[in-house]
Amino acid sequence: MSPTGRPAASGGLLTVSGGLQTPLWRAIVVFRFASLAWALALIAGNVRDYVRPLAAIPVVVVLIGWTIAASWLFARPERRRWPLLIADLAVTAAVLLSADWVIGQDALGRGTPGMAVAWLAAPVLAWAVAGGRRLGILAALLLGLADLAIRPNLNQTSLTGTSLMLLAAVGVGHVTRLAAIAEARLQRAVELEAANRERERLARDIHDSVLQVLALVRRRGASLDGEARELARLAGEQEAALRRLIATGAPPPSASGVVDLGALVTAYASDVVSVAAPATAVPLPSAVASQIAAAVSAALDNAARHAGPAAGIFVLVEDEPDAVTVTVRDDGAGIEPGRLAAAEQEGRLGVAQAIRGRITDLGGTVRIHSAPGQGTEIEMVVPKVSV
Repeated sequence: MSPTGRPAASGGLLTVSGGLQTPLWRAIVVFRFASLAWALALIAGNVRDYVRPLAAIPVVVVLIGWTIAASWLFARPERRRWPLLIADLAVTAAVLLSADWVIGQDALGRGTPGMAVAWLAAPVLAWAVAGGRRLGILAALLLGLADLAIRPNLNQTSLTGTSLMLLAAVGVGHVTRLAAIAEARLQRAVELEAANRERERLARDIHDSVLQVLALVRRRGASLDGEARELARLAGEQEAALRRLIATGAPPPSASGVVDLGALVTAYASDVVSVAAPATAVPLPSAVASQIAAAVSAALDNAARHAGPAAGIFVLVEDEPDAVTVTVRDDGAGIEPGRLAAAEQEGRLGVAQAIRGRITDLGGTVRIHSAPGQGTEIEMVVPKVSV
């Protein structure tokens, strides 16, 4: 499925083929046998007018044999590929062209019907169901040219068969594409419903356990002094953030694996953290967006630990034409010169790996601006060419 909600295609064939297309393939099987019966009836009624009546016998064998074989082969979705589609078209064209030798030009000129008649429309329908209107029209034109090649006279009547095949190709191809789109959207709706149910289940579990503990810590610690009061304040912030998260849920990836980075980052908003994101979505591949969001989470955690309890933290998401920029800024105590290098040498890799490492792996850059008493700003830039 493409980001626009349309079914993807592979080599011109629709890749979405399942429950909603199955009735169309079954209808083609019914058409093959019904048109075969009609073709056999016409051959039996007009064989006396043929130039070579006995030559009609192998043609009848091919008609019956290929109808059975094609019905069996097209029954499995994995076989509905170019080799089978081309073979179906080639066999039908061969039967159609054989009329010139078996029936003869004089009999065809007097209006004797060919041996394929309506049976020749089966591959047109198969191509239309397999690849939509365009492939159906292509098959109709190819068989139409073969039909016109054996006609001694070209007139409006000669074009009737080709016109009917073109109309069938357009109609069936359009219905097929609509069915493929509907099936893909139905699958997407089922996935979203399952994700929502899982989120609701997790929300109930979290409410019954983690949220109650955080609320208890917040209430009991609010009346205490020192570090206990600070722990109560932090517990209250995490409780509020967690309630917002389970209320809205993380945005699920679309069928194309794209998520809104703005929605991911907005989930980190709290009483201390202010998030500003574009009003419109910032679509990124889910793998890329999750890495950026993880880097933002690490930056927020770093700010919460080192900026000070009274510091405000601000997150800005910018969707630029050639890059995505996320800035995390706090107005805390700042970082002493050389402190980051010393922390990395000591094995504390919060900034080096959790932030800079993630962004660097995405082909981006991290710039850190800080000074004692002036807060810290971490700017993460990921070029869109890398995503």
